[in-house]
Order: sequence, then C-alpha cells, then structure tokens
Amino acid sequence: MWIYEKKLEYPVKIKNPNPQIAQVIISQLGGPDGELGASMRYLHQRYSSPDSKVTGILTDIGTEELAHLEIVAAILHQLTKNLTPDQIAGTPFATYFVDHTVGTYPVAASGVPFDMKYVGVKGDIITDLHEDLAAEQKARTTYDNILRLVDDPDVRDPIKFLREREIVHYQRFGDALRMVQDKLDSKNFYAINPSYDRKNK
Repeated sequence: MWIYEKKLEYPVKIKNPNPQIAQVIISQLGGPDGELGASMRYLHQRYSSPDSKVTGILTDIGTEELAHLEIVAAILHQLTKNLTPDQIAGTPFATYFVDHTVGTYPVAASGVPFDMKYVGVKGDIITDLHEDLAAEQKARTTYDNILRLVDDPDVRDPIKFLREREIVHYQRFGDALRMVQDKLDSKNFYAINPSYDRKNK
C-alpha cells in the first residue's frame, strides 16, 4: 500500500524551542480531533466501504493523515529539543515532562492520553462519511485555535499547511458522500432501509 519517502510532506524548521507552544500543539498529535485519530478512523473505515472509489479516498486521506502525524511530531520534537528542566519548570508542559520527558507521546493539550474511542467506525458508509466530514471540520477548528494562540512564524507555517489539507479532505469526503448517495435509492438512507425492515420481507 505504501511507498515511504524519508522526508516530511511539508518542511518543519523551528528555530526557537518553546514548551508553552508544544503543550498547545500536542492536541493535534493525540487529542480527540488529532491526526492519530484521523488516520485510524479512515484506514479502518475503508474495509467496510461498498464502493471502490470511496475506499480509495479513505485510503488516500488515511495515509496522508499519517504524514500529518509525522509533521506534528516533528513540530513537537523541534519545540522541545534541548530544553533544560529549568526552561520547562513552571510551564504547562511540566506535567507532560514528568511522565514523558520530551518523548513524543500522543495526548491532548488537556493531558488526556489518546483513546481509540475517538475513532468513529460504524460500518455504514453514509454514517462513516458524515463522521469524516465532521472530523475534518473539528480538526480545522483546532488548527484555527492553534493559530489564534501561536505567534511564531516557524510554527504557524506548517500549521497553516495542515489546516489547508483539512479543508481539502472535507471536500473529498463531500465528493465521496455524493458518489455513495447517487447509487442509493432514496429509501435506503436516513429514514428507512428496506433490507433491514422485517415488514418488507
């Protein structure tokens, strides 16, 4: 499935380490709307997709989310590399440091570790694609919030790239939803699915 290029999808070159910013960015690593959850969601949903084109979209976006996970991890690494305990003490990052030093561990900004309950997989393509559309908008909002809090242009640049990709993914999932709905009789979604209704048998 993969051909791995040993370079980031988008470059990360942060000159000034900053534990406060790292504490904010970390939500997009392991938070409820972060890149780890997105990759797991789409790469698991693809198996129950009834349409090969939609499966392809889920696979494409799911693998790109792994690349985004790598970008976020690179941002975190560069923001915390070579920090001394004195630089970390008294910052919100100190509680993370106690448990993980400056290792890259998937948690939310609130400190809650990543949980697979963030990953919505229902096995119904209409439901799953609506989940995906919402997930992309929630991730876009999280990136918006990060941009509201972060001034460092070296951090903002890759974050802006990641935000733009959330919008593209939202559009592609919209295309996928249209593809699926065009193949269904109107009675097969939202209100009733005759194949599951015993009265119709």
